Amino acid sequence: MPSRTSLILPEDPKLNFSYLFDLSFILFQDQVKEKLKLVQEFLHVDAQEQLSSLEEKMKSSEISMDVYISKVKALLGKELPLENGSNVDGAEQNGKANGFTNGSHNEEDSGDVTMEEGGDDLIFSPASTRVTRNAGKQPTIMSMFSKTPPPKCTDCRQYLDDSDLKFFQGDPDNALDEPEMLTDERLSLFDSNEDGFESYEDLPQHKITNFSVYDKRGHLCPFDSGLIEKNVELYFSCVVKPIYDDNPCLDGGVPAKKLGPINAWWITGFDGGEKALIGFTTAFADYILMHSSEEYAPIFAVMQEKIYMSKIVVEFLQKNRDASYEDLLNKIETTVPPAGLNFNCFTEDTLLRHAQFVVEQVESYDEAGDSDEQPIIVTPCMRDLIKLAGVTLGKRRAARRQAIRHPTKIEKDSKGPTKATTTKLVYQIFDTFFSDQIEQNGKDSGAAKRQRCGVCEVCQSPDCGKCAACKDMIKFGGGGKSKQACKQRRCPNLAVKEAEDDEIVEEEDVPIEKPKKISHAKRKKQSQCKLAWIGESIKTEGKRQYYKKVCVNDEELELGDCVSVSSEDPSTPLFLARITSLWEDNNGKMFHAHWFLRGTCTVLGESSDPLELVIVDECEDMQLNYVQGKVNVTYKAPSNNWFMEGGMDEDIKVIDDDGKSFFYQFWYDTDFARFVTPPKTTPSEDCKFNFCGSCVRTKEREERKTPRACEPLEDKDSDSKALYALACFKGQQFKVGDSVYLPPDAFNFSVKPASPVKRSHRKEDVDEDLYPEYYRKSSDYIKGSNLDAPEPFRIGRIKEIFCHRRSNGKPDSTEVKLRLYKLYRPENTHKGVKASYHTDINQLYWSDEEVTVSMTEVLGRCQVEYGEDLYESVQDFSSGGPDRFYFLEAYNAKTKSFEDPPNHARSAVHKGKGKGKGKGDYEPQDSQTEPQILKVPKYRTLDVFSGCGGLSEGFHQAGVSETLWAIEMWEPAAQAFRLNNPGTTVFTEDCNILLKLVMSGEKTNSLGQKLPQKGDVEMLCGGPPCQGFSGMNRFNSRTYSAFKNSLVVSYLSYCDYYRPKFFLLENVRNFVSFKSSMVLKLTLRCLVRMGYQCTFGVLQAGQYGVAQTRRRAIILAAAPGEELPRYPEPLHVFAPRACSLNVVVDEKKYVSNVTRGNGGIYRTITVRDTMSDLPEIRNGAAALEISYNGEPQSWFQRQIRGTQYQPILRDHMCKDMSALVEGRMRHIPLAPGSDWRDLPNMEVRLRDGTMTKKLRYSHPDKKNGRSSTGALRGVCTCSGGKPCDPADRQFNTLIPWCLPHTGNRHNHWAGLYGRLEWDGFFSTTVTNPEPMGKQGRVLHPEQHRVVSVRECARSQGFPDTYRFFGNVLDKHRQVGNAVPPPLSRAIGLEIRKCILERIKEEQATENVKQEKMEEV
Repeated sequence: MPSRTSLILPEDPKLNFSYLFDLSFILFQDQVKEKLKLVQEFLHVDAQEQLSSLEEKMKSSEISMDVYISKVKALLGKELPLENGSNVDGAEQNGKANGFTNGSHNEEDSGDVTMEEGGDDLIFSPASTRVTRNAGKQPTIMSMFSKTPPPKCTDCRQYLDDSDLKFFQGDPDNALDEPEMLTDERLSLFDSNEDGFESYEDLPQHKITNFSVYDKRGHLCPFDSGLIEKNVELYFSCVVKPIYDDNPCLDGGVPAKKLGPINAWWITGFDGGEKALIGFTTAFADYILMHSSEEYAPIFAVMQEKIYMSKIVVEFLQKNRDASYEDLLNKIETTVPPAGLNFNCFTEDTLLRHAQFVVEQVESYDEAGDSDEQPIIVTPCMRDLIKLAGVTLGKRRAARRQAIRHPTKIEKDSKGPTKATTTKLVYQIFDTFFSDQIEQNGKDSGAAKRQRCGVCEVCQSPDCGKCAACKDMIKFGGGGKSKQACKQRRCPNLAVKEAEDDEIVEEEDVPIEKPKKISHAKRKKQSQCKLAWIGESIKTEGKRQYYKKVCVNDEELELGDCVSVSSEDPSTPLFLARITSLWEDNNGKMFHAHWFLRGTCTVLGESSDPLELVIVDECEDMQLNYVQGKVNVTYKAPSNNWFMEGGMDEDIKVIDDDGKSFFYQFWYDTDFARFVTPPKTTPSEDCKFNFCGSCVRTKEREERKTPRACEPLEDKDSDSKALYALACFKGQQFKVGDSVYLPPDAFNFSVKPASPVKRSHRKEDVDEDLYPEYYRKSSDYIKGSNLDAPEPFRIGRIKEIFCHRRSNGKPDSTEVKLRLYKLYRPENTHKGVKASYHTDINQLYWSDEEVTVSMTEVLGRCQVEYGEDLYESVQDFSSGGPDRFYFLEAYNAKTKSFEDPPNHARSAVHKGKGKGKGKGDYEPQDSQTEPQILKVPKYRTLDVFSGCGGLSEGFHQAGVSETLWAIEMWEPAAQAFRLNNPGTTVFTEDCNILLKLVMSGEKTNSLGQKLPQKGDVEMLCGGPPCQGFSGMNRFNSRTYSAFKNSLVVSYLSYCDYYRPKFFLLENVRNFVSFKSSMVLKLTLRCLVRMGYQCTFGVLQAGQYGVAQTRRRAIILAAAPGEELPRYPEPLHVFAPRACSLNVVVDEKKYVSNVTRGNGGIYRTITVRDTMSDLPEIRNGAAALEISYNGEPQSWFQRQIRGTQYQPILRDHMCKDMSALVEGRMRHIPLAPGSDWRDLPNMEVRLRDGTMTKKLRYSHPDKKNGRSSTGALRGVCTCSGGKPCDPADRQFNTLIPWCLPHTGNRHNHWAGLYGRLEWDGFFSTTVTNPEPMGKQGRVLHPEQHRVVSVRECARSQGFPDTYRFFGNVLDKHRQVGNAVPPPLSRAIGLEIRKCILERIKEEQATENVKQEKMEEV
């Protein structure tokens, strides 16, 4: 029998003896010996020998006294008859019931004492039955070894003489401690560097089976009875399995001992699944429970009953919010528990018995639920249940708040985030959302009592405008005296309390559906009013007589005043406008209204300051009788000391609410959600009486949309058309000889493109007996395919700009035409797509083919030069920025040949300048040197949550920043940042602690590193950890996600304190919709309140030069005086399915400012472009440095390798997958779109010498029927509509049993064990490539392995010279968490444009001042 050990009891012998005192056991050895003499004669010889052996071991200190006593008791329990006359078998049964034996023991060991030695740490169990020498009334033998009544256990609070009290049986010899277990290759998460466990990002998650939970004394105990909340140390032993492994058997798992202590337990999975998922959180990881051990099963069964009951209640109330208590009972009593649970029905008694727990779970659900979910605690049946069962509300939450975590947690969590350190401004704005996470200042304790929770949907809904309370509000035209909240917005949490105190609950306490937003059309209401002009008319134009002042209802109004206008809909707040002109004509007394927009009508919604307005370009002529009255609207300009005012304890309130006062800071773009400094438009003296900035800007935009031909070329005119030298369109000038972008359908080429490659075979060609899962591939769509990617823009050079002449001989200037020379891309020639693979991405071919297009089709201008004429090398010319192309040859489509370009193809500007690619002696033109004259300063940058530095790397490439400081708590990533940025000070402390230090006046941290001070940071960039709201995080806990988001609060506080010139926040795409977009709204709200110009958008990294789909939300902000950057136009075309970048907030769709849509100037980057030059490696390759063994083959590879000599390839290493996984990868075909569904069902020999098994299909499948050969397709009884049978599980099969088992309800698990396609792109690069993970398409296109670290790094756009740190998983994580440098570079170039623009404006202003000075 294997030895079983445990680390449950303290090793100090004194503590063990103290424990014996507590349990009232025999205290002295001589007493033990004396009483054993009484029973010696009743024992068999072998038992007497065992007693002697135990005594010798105790004397030699091999075992402790408590171990000796426990073994003696166990032996006597087997050898002697019990007091009720039952035989030894009965004693054995009792022993098993009390945890003495374990079902895993062999039969031949049954005669041995089951509890083997384990030093001072062995667990033992007091016996509850008494053994007698005979059936008489003599004292029992077992009574000699115990006293009554025993006390309660001081930890688990169970009675020590309770027959149900069980002891944990100990761990197997091969059980691992928690840190060691988490580094096991079978789980593949970290190495033995424990820093990996201490990251502030999501803890690793695993599943556990065969688990037992016990206190430090070894008592098996429930974990849901409040012990954890009271900081009682509970531990568990189990077998740990990967998160994706649904198999509860022990195979493939890692035995683990004494995991914990448990810091929290939680329930998730209220999503229609069969069973509620239960999990534990320790300092190191999260664990989801599967099957308990046999000894723990009775305790866990009660727990499951309670949990499943709460699951029924929550799911039922989600869909039936108006249900009564009776309705709920009916649901409960008709629900059949799922198979595998130890109970078969539910009753009202069950509900009432577990009511406290059920209500606590409902509270937890509401507390952690999304903001767009109504709280279900206030539903009628829950109120009745609370009342009927006498439930105490908030009991568990209160315990959770009061709980102080065990020191182990505090110690291990020292690297995790604290509660958010905030500036006063950010705190006040986010308080309603993250109140439990934000540290309050002592002086805030006296703040006014909050009237609502601020999280629930009701609190976030707008005021209804129709109830009595709303009608009295000032914004709806009332007097504002009652100060009552909207009747429809009464907080449901307060409503629950009212339901407790008072049985009569008004119907208005129940949450209502969120009203839909009204149309933006302003439906105004006229009123009867007295109107009279003041003074004489100041000007007359046509029938209009203009005035300066007017009297409306005895109130004097003049030009520039602001007024309120009533709406037809009483629920709509008053409209507000500025009077820009006053006149009288045939329509009566009129005014021109330049509208303001309330902040609540912007993307900020209800998070906006109710008194804040924005300027919009909306205006109209209106009759003066629409005016209700005068209001005061003031411009809140940033102060002169704005940059140094950050973090000060200022009140969030800007102005007092007197009912008629408002303020504005920004002009707002309603389509792009851009808050920018109001544009400066100065009217001339002669039009001050009717000047409207909105009209001017609207007119300018319309003019930009209309092409205009200029500078006629009269000497070249013809009868049919008028020629011009210049045309203006979209704010750009186009001359003859310029090159332009056009849509792909603007013209075609003479060479027809090759048709896309079709899939190699049809379903009917497949042997279904060999490939039984291939039928699941019903769609021809292949994940990661570029087949539907659009073509890049057409490029042409302007030969002529003209307008056709009308019949009267005059040119038709309404339609400007262009005559263009077509320019071929390599893929447009007869060589096809393969030609583009080796050529530069900006290389073209001249052609003399011509085409005529409308000027309205032009998308933009680019520069195309003949390579031999360049004054610099092609590489230097190309690196000058996008929109630069070159050609070296001309293409003749008729002869399908390449020729020297004709003389007229050479640029008039550069002709003859350079012989042989940049060898000319000519100096560049002024137009070329202008960017060099204006040197852009590199802004001092702080990168928060920097990771390994992807964001900073892109900014460095753009030449816009110099990262002087970075904050990264995870040590391997911090080390990687240091490797690549040796001049950067990298802090590895909690960002909240660092901010607190700086705000308290500290100059250095505890390590002596200098902290950036106010005024030092010019640019702030970072991506607050996003796992809480990332679509990638399949297994996250909702309550944990709320904690994660508080780092957004910390990051905004950095912005508020340092007040940088530019601010960037990067996050997952879901950031903009998380919590009904409330996190987005509050983030923008903070920035707006600080005075920042700001906007948000979603960008696709694949459109900026990487072979990967990666959508990311980007929030940009610029300080007063700077120009707010626009989002970069896409450079590369990309798969349309991955380019849905619109964002819907409060039912309004917002788009980023890009004008090219899914188009791009370059072709898409493919997997082949990315990594075809990398040498072949095998599964598990671990060499840190190897040789390239070849030259770069594509433009991307030339760029990514860099210009410096780099013969060494680093980090081309990959995870070592198990023999079975490797066997599966080896049998995945190489065809595009191949995944697990292409696996053959056969026996194969694996590398470790073992054989796989064939998967047995032994059940009918209701959904998929039978195969073409008549074979069954189900692998479990559930495929036929019956409950799952655990006996159906199969293991060690080439086709993983779990995938066909659950494939019908999970999109057939498309993509798992999927290969990348050479001509396709990567799925979002994740932190741990796993064939059965969320992104399972991680196999190399041709090699039988997962992608390497360097391949992933290239998919992110990291240069080959970029260094990563740690083991292979550390490096994968650094790469997967990074911002792709090409994406951040594109954003950095836009920031650079803004800085250049400001410098130009400053220079122009300075020049004007200088001229004036000279004149004086």
